[in-house]
Amino acid sequence: MTFYQFARGVVLSVFKLLFRVRVVGKERVPTKGAYILAPSHRSILDVPFAAYVTRRSVGFLAKDDLFSSSLGRKLFDALGAVEVERGTADRGAMRALEAVIERGEPVAIFPEGTRHSGPEIAELFAGAAYLSVKFGVPIVPVGIGGSEHILPKGKLLPRIHRVAVSVGEPMTPPVLEGRARRSAAKLLTERLQISLQACFDDAERLAR
Repeated sequence: MTFYQFARGVVLSVFKLLFRVRVVGKERVPTKGAYILAPSHRSILDVPFAAYVTRRSVGFLAKDDLFSSSLGRKLFDALGAVEVERGTADRGAMRALEAVIERGEPVAIFPEGTRHSGPEIAELFAGAAYLSVKFGVPIVPVGIGGSEHILPKGKLLPRIHRVAVSVGEPMTPPVLEGRARRSAAKLLTERLQISLQACFDDAERLAR
């Protein structure tokens, strides 16, 4: 058992009891090969909630201040986190995610970027779609409902609230080269916006 599997098992077991986590559509997640999880983002706890959809180790971006202590660095390195400098387009972090994809492993990218509030999915960044098109791997939209009530942006103390995770159909990109990639990524981002909103709406409904 890897450290990731051990930590995942402990954290998710505790969260399952505390937040009565319900997952729907888990069977839609690919069981092998690389893919990109694209979760909604309303709380810092969305990282472990997204981990409910697969037992596989998932590479995810983590803000640089989580690595500021030696313990934090060891922990997040072991969990497969990729350090990214807040407020920058960190090319090194993106290259690290690309390396994970090239190894045939999944990654998670929050396409809204930072955490948001409310029922509407914010306008998405194109990074997840661009990687999907570049490497020909599917994007899996994941709506996480209820997490904003537990630990929303700006709050320090968590509250107990039901959480639901709704997985949408994987979106397969076209295989393209050159400038066509950016056009395809734009169209794929527009499709993802619609699908992620539907997943988030479903998860919010189930979390009430």
